[in-house]
Amino acid sequence: MTRKVFVAGVGMIPFKKPGTSETYDTMGAHAVKQALEDAGLSYADVQQAYAGYVYGDSTCGQKALYHVGMSGIPVINVNNNCATGSSALFLARQAVQSGAVDCALAVGFEFMNPGALKSAWTDRASALERANNIVDELVGRQEGLSNAIRQFAGAGMAHMKKYGTKLETFAKIRAKASQHAARNPLAVFRNIVSTEDVMAAPMLWDGVLTRLMACPPTCGGAAAIVVSEEFARKRGLRTDVLIAAQALTTDTPSTYDAKDMIRVVGFDMTRAAAASVYEQAGIGPRDIDVIELHDCFAQNELLTYEALGLCDEGHGEKLVNDGDNTYGGEWVVNPSGGLLSKGHPLGATGLAQCYELTQQIRGTAEARQVENAKIALAHNVGLGGACVVTVYQKAG
Repeated sequence: MTRKVFVAGVGMIPFKKPGTSETYDTMGAHAVKQALEDAGLSYADVQQAYAGYVYGDSTCGQKALYHVGMSGIPVINVNNNCATGSSALFLARQAVQSGAVDCALAVGFEFMNPGALKSAWTDRASALERANNIVDELVGRQEGLSNAIRQFAGAGMAHMKKYGTKLETFAKIRAKASQHAARNPLAVFRNIVSTEDVMAAPMLWDGVLTRLMACPPTCGGAAAIVVSEEFARKRGLRTDVLIAAQALTTDTPSTYDAKDMIRVVGFDMTRAAAASVYEQAGIGPRDIDVIELHDCFAQNELLTYEALGLCDEGHGEKLVNDGDNTYGGEWVVNPSGGLLSKGHPLGATGLAQCYELTQQIRGTAEARQVENAKIALAHNVGLGGACVVTVYQKAG
């Protein structure tokens, strides 16, 4: 059985710097209560829940949801690195589409510490061990730099060497993110920075990455309620935001065997997921109006343009210079400010993308509104690996 799935309600709390947020369970509960209110439903209407987070003990999802209600429904905890929020949404959407349930909840939250990402476990092999070994081989140890910087900035450096992309191009992407975030009251950083400001920021990796090109650790929560068409009609719920297509992909041998930093950070996962959703929805990249993509580093935004097929490989710099990633261009990319300015609480990120794109399709994004937005795409990637690409479409 394959049924249409609609986003009936969304919720998102303002993202905060570590040390200034509420607890993880409180953040998750607030986001869920907002989504339920937005949908016009009670927690008793939810038949399954999927809770996404990266840093936390087992059953943290129950801890958050029990603040909302204790109805005895299945609660499944999801951890898929930075693609966790979208993975929770993927499972909720799949449950509804298959006919298993009529109403499912996806919630994501993260309570993060300051500084670079690191594993909570030091007594066992890292899930990213194979990727990190390739990074060691391709870019070296680079003392003092986190693995995330070596991975994504290393991929940016590979693009610079292969295609002549300038460091200033990545700075332009970061400046664009700040201009968009200035319009978003839920973003953690709303100050506008110029390309020159980004270039003048402290250099984390000489000639490769400045501090402002990396997203900050952030705390926050977001949630979505997805429902079947029959359930929505029966309850009088809105059916204006359709999940038209969705794909979750994992690594193929090329991630490691190609010995290419661009592949190490998920290029081929993204390309495969994008091809799948384009086929499912019967669209191409040019049909998309607005995009929320995984800009954990400015470098990864440019790589993702190419992986999504917005342009050919090696042409990301031209897309930036032509202004085709912002208002007035071919696409508006990350109107929320993206991970670079809105923030990146790992478990919440994919659902924050859902929140933003739902507002865009509804026409309720206020100062961020993309004119006549009808088709939207979300891209959320986690190394190790997982990539979720989702197409949202305005329904009648």
